Amino acid sequence: MIDTQTVARSILLAEDDPAVAAMLKDVLEFKGYRVWSADTGAEVEAILKDSIPDLIILDLMLPDTHGLVLFFDIKACADVPVIICSSTRRKEDAVLGLRLGADDFIPKPFSAQELQARIEAVLRRRQVRRTPDAKGQGGCEQFGNLVVDRTRCRVTIGDLEVQLTPTEYRLLCLLVTRADEVVAKKELAEAVWGEYDPDIGRTLDVHMRRLRAKLRAGGTSAPRLETVRSFGYRLTRDA
Repeated sequence: MIDTQTVARSILLAEDDPAVAAMLKDVLEFKGYRVWSADTGAEVEAILKDSIPDLIILDLMLPDTHGLVLFFDIKACADVPVIICSSTRRKEDAVLGLRLGADDFIPKPFSAQELQARIEAVLRRRQVRRTPDAKGQGGCEQFGNLVVDRTRCRVTIGDLEVQLTPTEYRLLCLLVTRADEVVAKKELAEAVWGEYDPDIGRTLDVHMRRLRAKLRAGGTSAPRLETVRSFGYRLTRDA
């Protein structure tokens, strides 16, 4: 019997295992969800250019991209809940995914009943979060005069629009969600490139110097990007 409360809900299923994808699609459609399937990161991004689902189920082990990199791209440009489902053996992937903003993480194998319960819980929480608050809605993050509009991938400081590269934008999105906290270089690198080594660390430092210069161009009202030696970076307003 179809659950009529979920008839209008749409789910984007990003899964490259045909058997798993077919099983999940059958189960979710039986529950009344509209399901869009994608087996590569490129296909996910193509779907999101035309339509935004109510929820995304994301496998980390896609053939053309690391799932956490794709996840960060999704969250940077679309205010949509994401449940990560993966057979990854890296325990840090679950921790990093949740810290970056995943709504849930389910290790494989899992039961269809468990997934259904998790989906319902995430959608209930999202409905509660849609209640207006003092900061407004629309997928915006604000820190002082800095505003990151995720729905349009746009950054402003006061009335000034800040032109960032995609990599600088991804880094700033993570920093602004953790404002006034020190974010480790390893965590920043893994969020953007999916891994960390000394060469990537040096590349990260270059991007952060450029990002710092662009924030400084916003004037004295702009937040400061601090380097915390031997640890990482922090976005702060403190003098």
